[in-house]
Amino acid sequence: MNTSASIAHPDQDDVALADIVDRLVAADEAIAEIEADKIVQLAAALRIAKKRAATQSVETRMRELEERSIASEIGTALRVHDRAIQNRMHAALELVEGYPATLDALAESRISARHAMVIVEEGRDLTAPDTRALYERTVLERAYLVTAPATRTFAMQVAQELHPRSITERHATAVQKRRVWVQDLGDGMAELGIIASAVLVHGTMDRLTQCANQIKAVAVEEPADVEVDEDDAVYDQRNIDQIRADLATDILLTGGPSVDPTTGAITGALGGLAAIHARASIVIPALTAAGLADRGASVDGAIPVDADTARCLLAGAPSWERILTHPIHGHVLATDTYRRPANLDRYLAARDIHCRFPGCRRPARQCDRDHNQDWALGGTTEACNLACLCKRHHTLKTEKPWKPVQLRDGSIRWTSPLGRVSTDPPERYVIFRDEPDPPPGDPPF
Repeated sequence: MNTSASIAHPDQDDVALADIVDRLVAADEAIAEIEADKIVQLAAALRIAKKRAATQSVETRMRELEERSIASEIGTALRVHDRAIQNRMHAALELVEGYPATLDALAESRISARHAMVIVEEGRDLTAPDTRALYERTVLERAYLVTAPATRTFAMQVAQELHPRSITERHATAVQKRRVWVQDLGDGMAELGIIASAVLVHGTMDRLTQCANQIKAVAVEEPADVEVDEDDAVYDQRNIDQIRADLATDILLTGGPSVDPTTGAITGALGGLAAIHARASIVIPALTAAGLADRGASVDGAIPVDADTARCLLAGAPSWERILTHPIHGHVLATDTYRRPANLDRYLAARDIHCRFPGCRRPARQCDRDHNQDWALGGTTEACNLACLCKRHHTLKTEKPWKPVQLRDGSIRWTSPLGRVSTDPPERYVIFRDEPDPPPGDPPF
């Protein structure tokens, strides 16, 4: 299907769909303005409660009676529980007093209420006014372009860089809270939860996924309407989530720990699914790797990792890829083996971090490498014409007239079948830099 022809001569469905999208956009803009006004009103209500409480006894203030009363007044009028209203009042005041630029952006419909609350939530540990203002400016610039979940990932990275305590210090405290729990769900089901190091948890999930995919690859789904008489056939109608859950319980119930502290024994290597090892993409800045800094390490470019764990992984890994980034915006310029075709995939994974369709965060290691301009139409097999796309969005691009164009700064500008344009910006490895000017000879990115 030719996109330009479709837009130039739209059929009735295209016209109706374009009108639907326009109305949805207008509705979201109106909602954002209303949400901003609600936040201002809730913050004003909490200010009145605090002003009244200031003239009362310490005991009365501690019981938050003024807040409860005003929250109940609002809650009964809106048919919302007063405790929920009280929580909203505190979040509103935090946004109004601590993030004025974010509130303005919401009132101007440049971001949604979800974006605004993400900025507030991820910045709570930044108490210094100047630091918080820098955090707000940096994250807002990103929030204008991406979804709320993508904004959260970026906000988390910025907050990590600006936090007064390093991730290593905070991880040493947080790791003491690791635990496992069970919650009954009814119908004979229960939920098993675990809090542990991010690297271990993501590695666990990756290994379960790999094992589940291997099982799906050899299993055959039994036809519903065909009688098959093959005694050695393996029929498996479970989905990936179900297989992962079955594997997790099976391994926990029947498998032993890799190191048994009661005997000192170390489990030998096994074949089959036991030979599948967890994978994780770890980014470690050079200074952190050298022991000169304790910041910047992350899993899949999103989840912070303490420096000690990152350096342990560095020491035990069979190989690492050196990534060269631009000193200002931090976009990937090259890897040390970029020109070899066998390593082009690794370069793209390092550059893209995740699927490059707007809003998608599936890790690059689980994505296809796709030509922005199709090879059959003259597209080249170069980094400037390749991007990581997950199966879902690779199929969407192939089967429907979604057109990506890669810009010089690594952004990918997508044009929808209706002609709407969305831009997926590249990830930034460098968030802050003291020197405002790039060194001589840098490429003009």
